Amino acid sequence: MKRSLLILHGAIGASSQLKAIAGKLSVNYDVHLFDFPGHGGKELPDKPFSIALFSAAVLSYIQENKLQQLTIFGYSMGGYVAMHLAKYYPAFINRIITLGTKFHWDEATASKEIKMLDAAAIVAKVPAFAAALEEMHAPNDWKDILQRTANMLIEMGRDNPLKPEDYKEIKIPSLIMLGDRDRMVTLEETVAIYKSLPDAQMAMLPGTPHPVEQVNPALVSYLIERT
Repeated sequence: MKRSLLILHGAIGASSQLKAIAGKLSVNYDVHLFDFPGHGGKELPDKPFSIALFSAAVLSYIQENKLQQLTIFGYSMGGYVAMHLAKYYPAFINRIITLGTKFHWDEATASKEIKMLDAAAIVAKVPAFAAALEEMHAPNDWKDILQRTANMLIEMGRDNPLKPEDYKEIKIPSLIMLGDRDRMVTLEETVAIYKSLPDAQMAMLPGTPHPVEQVNPALVSYLIERT
């Protein structure tokens, strides 16, 4: 029986962005692509977006589908959710892999990040991205997704759901990956988490920026399979 692999997308994203990586990993894994509530056309929740809300939705999926020998691969925010699950529900997870995950949150960080979630600016400056978001989240309003995400990041800035000391308690084997061209996530915060985790490896991906569309699926799948 194949091991299970659950793939989690990033903020304002959808599982469709990770199909290329999923395809390469499907040879050796029972791959599951998951959309967080309100993303990828999923029904919008009646509660605000939060890491706890997303973690609870993932946990329900794991239980409902009886996923065994589970590896979770989380890109960006998906990696943060994976770590949150590892902290609070470790019995369900065998391994955690993150890519381009921002672990450090404070008010200044959140303020900087939400500037990139200005729907009007996106429409004016990068209309192709606006169109992609509209298609990705239909029938939901992509502008609503952005606003809900911004609200979540503000709350994370006020009270980071995972504190530095929490990572010391996560004993699940982990692989922490970062692109060497990532301008959103710092090497310093990534190394800090890598050093805090009791059983972790770290990989730096060459020529790799933050956007998942610019990540090399073959390289990511190779690193996931070899660890």
